[in-house]
Amino acid sequence: MSANHRIVSGRATLAIEVIGIGEPVVFLHANVCDSRMWRGQMDGVATDHKAIAYDRRGFGETRYEEEHFSAVADLKAVIDAMADGGPAVLVGCSLGGQIALDFALQYPSRVRALIVIAPNISGAPEAVYPPEINDLMDQLKKAEVVGDLDLVSAMKARLLLDGPLEPEGRVTGAVRQLFLDMHAIALRSPTVGVNLDSGAAFDRLGEISAPSLVICGDRDFPHIQERCRHAVDAMLNASYHALSGAAHLPSLAQPAEVTKLIVEFINRCSGAR
Repeated sequence: MSANHRIVSGRATLAIEVIGIGEPVVFLHANVCDSRMWRGQMDGVATDHKAIAYDRRGFGETRYEEEHFSAVADLKAVIDAMADGGPAVLVGCSLGGQIALDFALQYPSRVRALIVIAPNISGAPEAVYPPEINDLMDQLKKAEVVGDLDLVSAMKARLLLDGPLEPEGRVTGAVRQLFLDMHAIALRSPTVGVNLDSGAAFDRLGEISAPSLVICGDRDFPHIQERCRHAVDAMLNASYHALSGAAHLPSLAQPAEVTKLIVEFINRCSGAR
């Protein structure tokens, strides 16, 4: 059974969904989505675990006032309130993955295991794009400058759902519409304020000892695929899984496969205790 919760962190009231009971598994969404991006995974994980997903400031149903804040502190507030005082498994995609990694460095005893999908990594080198992708990124910047939010959403769907080197519209139907709905809320939300987190995880990945799984689609940006492989090489207890045919948001485009990977990894970690 699903339950909705609201917890306060600073001037934000974070919207949280919880399904199931057992070991807590906290899902952190990408910066273009909200907690609904994990619809395909929550039920599968909740069969044997407590699945927790929340909307960050500026996304979904979370309400907030503009202020300086810490995304890591917001995550800690969720874990403190919902994880029954124990360590949690963190599952993060893109910027959600970055927050999970930063949290693991700051609060290692609170992390049972990590699953990061195409994660941003604080302190990573700036991306270098091949010419064909650079042209698309220039078009996106121009749309952002003139405030054409519909074009921005369409281009983000092209880059992140289809893949930057794939034909536009490769991923269609309800998945694409859900992405556009989630991203529309994010684009039109009031300013959240300055995130004060100043982690530099890229050079500290070797300090993360929690069992970790890094997942990346083989249709994602080349620099993200390279960054994921670097993370696996640098982390102490990490493995890599390349998802065939997936771009930056495989939980949306390949929900069954991502759910299977998450559940199997969590069960292996639980069995190893």
